[in-house]
Order: sequence, then structure tokens, then C-alpha cells
Amino acid sequence: MEEYIAPRRKRIPYGMMNFAVIRRDDCYYVDKTRFIPMIEEADKFFFFIRPRRFGKSLTINMLQHYYDILAKDKFEALFGDLYIGKYPTPDRNSYLVLYLNFSGIVGELHNYRKGLDAHCGTTFENFCKIYADYLPQDTLEELRTKEGAVEQLDFLYQACARAGQRIYLFIDEYDHFTNAILSDIESLHRYTDETHGEGYLRAFFNKIKAGTYSSIERCFITGVSPVTMDDLTSGFNIGTNYSLTPEFNEMIGFTEEEVRQMLTYYSTTSPFNHSVDELIEIMKPWYDNYCFAEECYGEITMYNSNMVLYFVKNYIQRGKAPREMVEDNIRIDNEKLRMLIRKDKEFAHDASIIQTLVSEGYVTGELKKGFPAVNITNPDNFVSLLYYFGMLTISGTYKGKTKLTIPNQVVREQIYTYLLSTYNEAELNFSSYEKNELASGLAYDGDWKAYFGYIADCLKRYTSQRDKQKGEFFVHGFTLAMTAQNRFYRPISEQDTQAGYVDIFLCPLLDIYSDMKHSYIVELKYAKYKDPESRVEELRQEAIAQANRYADTDTVKRAVGTTQLHKIVVVYKGMDMPVCEEI
Repeated sequence: MEEYIAPRRKRIPYGMMNFAVIRRDDCYYVDKTRFIPMIEEADKFFFFIRPRRFGKSLTINMLQHYYDILAKDKFEALFGDLYIGKYPTPDRNSYLVLYLNFSGIVGELHNYRKGLDAHCGTTFENFCKIYADYLPQDTLEELRTKEGAVEQLDFLYQACARAGQRIYLFIDEYDHFTNAILSDIESLHRYTDETHGEGYLRAFFNKIKAGTYSSIERCFITGVSPVTMDDLTSGFNIGTNYSLTPEFNEMIGFTEEEVRQMLTYYSTTSPFNHSVDELIEIMKPWYDNYCFAEECYGEITMYNSNMVLYFVKNYIQRGKAPREMVEDNIRIDNEKLRMLIRKDKEFAHDASIIQTLVSEGYVTGELKKGFPAVNITNPDNFVSLLYYFGMLTISGTYKGKTKLTIPNQVVREQIYTYLLSTYNEAELNFSSYEKNELASGLAYDGDWKAYFGYIADCLKRYTSQRDKQKGEFFVHGFTLAMTAQNRFYRPISEQDTQAGYVDIFLCPLLDIYSDMKHSYIVELKYAKYKDPESRVEELRQEAIAQANRYADTDTVKRAVGTTQLHKIVVVYKGMDMPVCEEI
């Protein structure tokens, strides 16, 4: 048997959050240390919100190693060849680092106190043990006489102050309990009790605030939503939210230049079957297009770093794009979107933001830096929440408001999937076996009739009276949502300025399914129930002209590759489909 020889290339740090291990094991690290001096120049109590799986925890871990007084002798090994190794700041390795991770707290809101006490108790004890040489002699023994997180924190920062030490406090996932609030109204009442008046959570943040007058000199706090911040920060009103600040737009996630550098490095150490440009073209529609500051729109967009590492890891192993472009963890995280869409339907049946987003391709709103949980149903707040969760990205301005769109295919797939689940309220399940068979028939056998017939059948079966009133929006949204579940295609929806005209290009995913045979342009038209038959024919003629025009564009010509392009015209009259033909 041949001996296995490990490849001489840097390991991909996919799923890794320990900065020291990434550096020790010679993993590929995208250097973000140039932001350290900027963080130091910012206000000392730094709030930062980014979507899940974007690299927040690794950023916090890197900062801990930079500031920890115990890591002084490891500075060269950890940071020597990075930006900050060449240009260190006077504050490096000069703090006692206190790290709290609220995601590790067990328990719902009604027994949150117990979970918070347990997590803090363990963390504070560990803090006293590792920094024993820097603290008064009896610190640990005395800490054990104090009851609960609030009392222990009070004691701890005073002990540090007596010893002339400075604390850098890091809190990761400070908003861990937001998900419970979003999911049911009972939690909202309990949450209000916890964060208002004499609630324990509020008391804890009040104690942090008191500590900032003593030995807690800096805080760095991250999460995914601005909901709890507003409720907690009237108690902790010295923190500054830098989430929408242009200077920090690129601090978390990867720029395209950073992705290119990574691909270029691996192309010299691994067998590549594509050029860097070709790989960017595959990845960009799926993982790119996040913008975290209005001032940066049109300049630099950010890739989801976790998804990039997932793709590159799989590509190196197999020499081709992964069959699943969305990793499972992202799907699981986005389960939380179900709760949001349910909220959306509750407060605005006819102006549903998600529905508008799918139909119009964008929504407008004012991004809020924070808002109380009780105000989540305010449309601007709901739009902000979708934005912070990574479901929307900044796409300029429209009529004086921020214009927000779905950033990429990963998110679009999730939103369409959940939109279908809201249509499917009557627990009538779409048969996934039937759907998969039809999808395969569409891609490999050119059987478009059965596929679009199935969509029309589902549409009719699941339509409520409310959906019928939305007419064209509903038909378009439903069709898009159904085609987005077809694993062989990426549906691209182009909208014209003319009312009632939309087309969907089912772009074949040839990089994944190289043997598929068929691609499609679908011209979708909608006539009202009461329109005369002549209107249906008029729309059919319009659709034919538009399908031919769209088939002639460079976008389509380049993307169809080796597949046969079909031009399909579909006209709905109300919820019926009198026209479904190939031209």
C-alpha cells in the first residue's frame, strides 16, 4: 500500500474559531489585524452586529490573543507576519481578558438567571485561576462566597482595580435569547420582565456599566440582531454601535480581492480544473454581495467567509464545485427565518414585506441601529432585522430610503423555501419525491409541460382568498419559489419597467451537473379573472416577443453552455393557466 503524503499546503480553517490553533497549525488566515488600531481609536465600548457564520467568533478570539497579558511571549508566533505584528499598538498584551459566550447559556428566559449564573460562575473561577499572579491573593476564595453572576462580577472588577489591572471584556452572542423572543408571545412578556425595571439581565448589564468606571476599560460585544441591544443599553448606554460604519465594512467576511488571493494560493498548491476567474464566476452569485454600510454601496461587496471556506475546501478535495452549494449549517441557522416570516404575516397580511421582496425584487426602509423587541412588528424594524440576519443587503437608495435586496442565491433559496411554507398553511405537503422527479425530467428530458403543469396545480390548490387578491404578485412569487427549489437551476428573475412583465431564466448549474441537457426562459404573464379572452392572447403575443428578445442577450447565451434553450410562454388568468407553450 502506498504511503499517504500530506499535501504541502496550508490547511483550510473551515469551522475553526481558535486563532492560536489556526496559526499553530499553519492554516490559511485572511489577515484582518489592520482593523485593530481602528478599534482602539473607536469608542471603548464597541458593539458589532453581523449575520451568523460570518467570522465574528474568530475575530473576537484573535483580539483576545492580541490583548491578553498571558499571551505576551507568543506574540511573535501568532502575529509576527501579520499587519499588526509589523505595526503593534502600545496596548498589545496588556489586559486581563474576560470572555463570556452567551450562546453557551442553557435555559429559556424563565430560568435564564440559573444559566447565566452557571456560565459566569465557571468563567469567573477560571479567570481567577489563570490570572492568579496578577490578582490579590485571596481573590478566588472570596469570589466563591459571592452569590450569582451580578454579585460576582461586582467583586471581580473591584479586585482587579485593587491590583491595578485592566479588564478587556468580550461578549459573544450577547443576543442569544432573541430567538426565543421572536418565536412566541409568552417569551416576549418574560423578556420584557428580564430587561426592564429590576430584571436580572438588565442588572447584569448595569453591573458591567458600573465596572467601566473601575477596571473594565474596554468591551467588545457581538451578536446577530439589534433587538436586545436597545432593551439592555438604556442600562448600558455607553456602548457605541459600529455595525453600519463604513470604516468597519470589511472587518468581517472576505472581499473579492481576499477570495482571489486565496484561490491563487491554492491554485499553485493543488490541481485546479478552473481558472481563478472561472471559480469567482461560480462563487459570486452564491456567496457575495453583502454591503454593511450605505456609504460603501457600489464600492466593495463582502463574501460570506464561512461559505467561501466551505467551497474552497470541497473544490480542493474533488477538483469541482460542491454538489450542494449551501452548507447544512447555514440551512439550520436559517430555520430561524421561519419565525420571522410568521411574524411578517401576523402584522401585515396584504403588504407582507417578504412577498414584496420576492415580487418586486427589493424593499425600502430605514435601517435602525437598535429597537425594543416589542416594536419588532414595525415595518422598518422588521426590514432592519432581516438585514442584520443577512437576509437583505444594501443596494443603494430609492426615493430617499435605503433600498435593500436579497444578497445572493444562498439567501434567495432560503427565503423562497420559507415563502412556500407560508403558502402551505393548510399542512398540505408538496411531495418532495414528485418534485424531484419533475425537476430531473426538466433538466435531462426537456419535460417542461409536466413541470409547469405541476406548479399551476399547486398554485390552484394552495391559494387562499387573500393570495388571490394579490393576483400577479402571488403568481410570480409562487412560481419563483417553486423553481428556486429545483437543484439543477439558479432562477434569475429580470423585471422590465412595463407593468405585468416578468421573465425567469432557469440558468443551468453546469459546473455541478455537467451532463444536464436543457435550459429555459419562462415568460410569465398575468391576466385578471374578469379580463376578456382577447387580453390573454394580447399577453401571449407580448410574451413571445419578449422571450425572443431575452434569449438573444449575452447573459443567456453565455450561461446556456451545452444545453438546449427552450423558450416557454405561460399566461395565467386568475389562478388558471390557459397558456403554457414552447415557442
